[in-house]
Amino acid sequence: MTSSAVCVLVALVAAPRAQQVDWLINASPFRAQLREVGRQIVLENGLIRLKIQQDPLALVGFEQLASGQQLLRAAASLGEFVIDGEVERVGGLVDQPNRAFLLPEWLEQMPRDPLAIDAPAQFAGDGDIEARLQWGETRYSSPRSVWPPHGKHVSWRVDAGDHEVTVHLEIYDGLPLFCHWLEWRNTSGESVTIDRFTSLRLPVVEAESRVEPQRMGVQLPNLYVETDFSFRAMSGADGSSHCVRWTTDPDFGTQVNYRKETLCVLEVGPELGPSQTVAPGATFQTFRTWVLAPDSEDRERRSLAQRRMYRTIAPWSTENPLMMHVRSAQPDKVRAAIDQCAEVGFEMVILTFGSGFNIEDDSDENLERCKQLADYAHERGVQLGGYSLLSSRKIQPESDNCINKATGKPGGQVFGHAPALASAWGQAYFKKLYRFYEYTGFDLLEHDGSYPGDPDAMARPPLQKGYEDSRWVQYKIIADYYKWCRARGVYLNVPDWYFLSGSSKTGMGYRETNWSLPRRQQVIHTRQNLFDGTREKNASMGWMFVPLTQYHGGGAAATIEPLSEHLDHYRRMFESNLGYGAQACWRGPRLFDSQATKAMVQAQVQWYLQHRMILESDVIHSSSRRPDGQDVDWVMHSSADCDPPAMLIAYNPTPEQRKRVVPINLYYAGLRRRTIASNQDGEVYELVVDPRGRSAVEVDIPAGGMVYYTFR
Repeated sequence: MTSSAVCVLVALVAAPRAQQVDWLINASPFRAQLREVGRQIVLENGLIRLKIQQDPLALVGFEQLASGQQLLRAAASLGEFVIDGEVERVGGLVDQPNRAFLLPEWLEQMPRDPLAIDAPAQFAGDGDIEARLQWGETRYSSPRSVWPPHGKHVSWRVDAGDHEVTVHLEIYDGLPLFCHWLEWRNTSGESVTIDRFTSLRLPVVEAESRVEPQRMGVQLPNLYVETDFSFRAMSGADGSSHCVRWTTDPDFGTQVNYRKETLCVLEVGPELGPSQTVAPGATFQTFRTWVLAPDSEDRERRSLAQRRMYRTIAPWSTENPLMMHVRSAQPDKVRAAIDQCAEVGFEMVILTFGSGFNIEDDSDENLERCKQLADYAHERGVQLGGYSLLSSRKIQPESDNCINKATGKPGGQVFGHAPALASAWGQAYFKKLYRFYEYTGFDLLEHDGSYPGDPDAMARPPLQKGYEDSRWVQYKIIADYYKWCRARGVYLNVPDWYFLSGSSKTGMGYRETNWSLPRRQQVIHTRQNLFDGTREKNASMGWMFVPLTQYHGGGAAATIEPLSEHLDHYRRMFESNLGYGAQACWRGPRLFDSQATKAMVQAQVQWYLQHRMILESDVIHSSSRRPDGQDVDWVMHSSADCDPPAMLIAYNPTPEQRKRVVPINLYYAGLRRRTIASNQDGEVYELVVDPRGRSAVEVDIPAGGMVYYTFR
């Protein structure tokens, strides 16, 4: 070996290995782009890659680039419609020699699916992502929120003669995520009925190979799929479970499962309807489907990817106002609550359930009274909202309730009875809501029992033909209203998964009767619920509850009033909720009853506002300890683009002082080698951090107390 070769070898060995950028720490390098390669359009952002063959039209590649995995094992169409009983696919190829994998050389020999539109797809262009709904920003949200999101939108148009279909795809900057939807335009002179549609049917690489029948549960491919046709859920993809299915692929002849029952096809389409009539010149649009491809099966990374997805495609969910639920709608009580909120820094008052507030009273007197209250709140720098119950109620006459197809009568719906949104009552109800918010200037709607997807077996012309189109029609009524609210800046508390249609917050996840337990137990449940709920939700997406007065029973042992007599517990509830970056429904007649109480509430609110950005950032569950009441528990917040980029809050639920060495992981804060830790007393420590971001800090917490550290 020559001396020059030795020098080169030594240089290669000694050179530091280039560090790969982690998109969960720094997403800036991962920008969406489009390339044309032969007959294919390639969409990629450094995290995922989609390959679309244009003639014949087909999806021929879906790769997770960070993990180096090909996720698509067979060519796929880009949608399917059933029109007046006939199946019509949008692209697709057949005769693939082996559906376990797709070799590029096979594409030249694979013909167009005989059920596909027999016309070439025309590339309709690309551009920036456009806002699918308007966001009226009237309150604090994450400074990192961007709307519309950054990325690329592309589309293809297929002309079938009497109609044309447009395929839309979006890919986002900094996320392993794409969005897909279809438009069907009637260019004929006659009306056409779209009975069904399948938005996506993707042959995905199987997550496991089992020869025997799957008796012990099924592991599904590592994708998170969500739609904006979501309801009846307070947890993630449960809301879209009625239209997102994993099915078998009987044409996958080389799978190891003897009965060919491997769940390896992602199918997205409504289980009922839509049964929509498209008039000449009119266009029907499917719902949108988002497919998130995490880069590993690690629970933490999957959770962080999901939470970032919601911050990106529903950034209004980062709005997180401090809210008081006042128990009385009497004007003097409401003004008193507004005054207290203004004095301590709360941002919103809600006329809560059981307060006597009636949003359906559309008399001039009620509208004017509410407008005056809203004006008063705005003068004090406070927003005002109110509660309305929709779904779990029985309307008279019976024709205004959803009709059960099996019985021909009302009843048997998700919540027992449900108003039919296309009925005369339903239309009048929404007309009242529109008018109320237009006239009064209220800032929030807490919409309880939101439409949960109940079908309705009655024809309700001109909006609804009957059972088959009832779900589609009713969902559109409520989603259109929520989008209108979002455009006006009306905050939406909805105990359902309507985030992608404009809602801002749902329940964090708790059992209501637990708020009638003794106070000490409530504190532990609070932090358990927050630890669990923030695995799939950003802290701003879920509300908690604090019963200042009795709620579901429990008496004096369960409630905080008189507030000044239970100041320590009141403080712990503030520390627990705000320490997780979450807001609670502080339900009662007042926020303070003495100067000492007022000072405590002000101090808690000021601390929260000072650290708001990092407190509302990601909870790192692998660096936190789930509360059990037996020892110190803690929560770690991290975001590399915050200042500070990490914060630890530690709680002592026990009746004696505790010292503990708390292991921390600052990886997702982007901190390496060393960090400067500062506690609430202003003491500063330098900590050594290993290359994986791990370190430790000693905490000393008084009985029932809380301490915190920031890291830079």
